[in-house]
Amino acid sequence: MNNLLNLDNVFLTVSIFSTLFYITKMILYFFVGGDSEVDASFDAITETEISFNFISIQSILAFFMGFGWSGLAALVQFQTGGKIALLIAIVVGLIFMYMSAYLMFCVKKLTKTIKTDINELNGKTGRSYTSFAPKAKGQIEIDFNGRLSVIDAYNLTDEEINAFTAIKVEKIEDNKIYIIKI
Repeated sequence: MNNLLNLDNVFLTVSIFSTLFYITKMILYFFVGGDSEVDASFDAITETEISFNFISIQSILAFFMGFGWSGLAALVQFQTGGKIALLIAIVVGLIFMYMSAYLMFCVKKLTKTIKTDINELNGKTGRSYTSFAPKAKGQIEIDFNGRLSVIDAYNLTDEEINAFTAIKVEKIEDNKIYIIKI
């Protein structure tokens, strides 16, 4: 029984299980995705809050992974004593924990924050994406926030606007875009 609870067996068990859980969590993160949400409304300003989560499942798994592998390496490879190996394991585990949290912070920071203000479209030109009957609703294709977007709009005139005709945003009222043919 005492042989089963050797410090090197503890380090090996902790490192194997934490590594397996860490890899499983990373695979799930890449294939299923993280906690992200998409909001496509143009009447609100969309901002992403970036937080630095030092204590998370990801960082705890990274701690145990670094703790186990470095403790095992200190005992077996460097042949240190148990107390020194435990100290090295804790320090390296904390470094792994910090690096994992920092990398996840950097990944979350990569998400682009888009502030949308529909009033910026006033006076811009584009083209009709669908045909518009007189005083009817359709869709336009216009450069919005540096990206070509398809947006709902209303024909302000009494004439029909065919698809792919040049248009101009004449006014914006009650979060509705009114266009004219140019």
